[in-house]
Amino acid sequence: MAQQSLIYSFVARGTVILVDFTDFKGNFTSIAAQCLQKLPSSNNKVIYNCDGHTFNYLVENGFTYCVVAVDSAGREIPMAFLERVKEDFNRRYGGGKAATAQPNSLNKEFGSKLKEHMQYCMDHPDEISKLAKVRAQVSEVKGVLIENIDKLYDRGVKIENLVEKTADLRSQADVYRRQADQIKRKMWFQNMKIKLIFLAIIIALILIIILSVCGGFNC
Repeated sequence: MAQQSLIYSFVARGTVILVDFTDFKGNFTSIAAQCLQKLPSSNNKVIYNCDGHTFNYLVENGFTYCVVAVDSAGREIPMAFLERVKEDFNRRYGGGKAATAQPNSLNKEFGSKLKEHMQYCMDHPDEISKLAKVRAQVSEVKGVLIENIDKLYDRGVKIENLVEKTADLRSQADVYRRQADQIKRKMWFQNMKIKLIFLAIIIALILIIILSVCGGFNC
């Protein structure tokens, strides 16, 4: 099993957390919620550093997707997780009850999905790396503000000032979406090809067995 590098995640509408998940205990949940209150409402990707952890946020169309990761996880896996969760959440709730859901009301039905996506991203780093490279080649995003919260506090700077320094980021380019979709389709076709080969082998074995039995009994 992969090292537990993703430890907490949530999806929020504005500043209202609709669903969250973690198997751990710590003050990272309160820090993540506190940063959520100060995030700009425009579409952004924001990363904060604090006490050996990264607080990764993806803000899009009024919803915020967050994951807290150990610093050694790097940037690719947390951001890939956020993209997967965003797609899954929009597919399930886009234009639906997420627009009016109450705080934590989606925990029962979507909390397990957060856990599944976390585990998938930790178990498939190679696939995540490939998608990240495609995104890096074509993305028009200028950068992600990464600040150390502890150092800012040492200097007496409040989170409000930290967020004010966060630059707006552009939406990912359409080229990335097309190339990412192409990779996904290629993987799907490869998996289907393998399944068809196995099926053909099984059918051939069954025919050989049937012919052998019939030959023995002069069918």
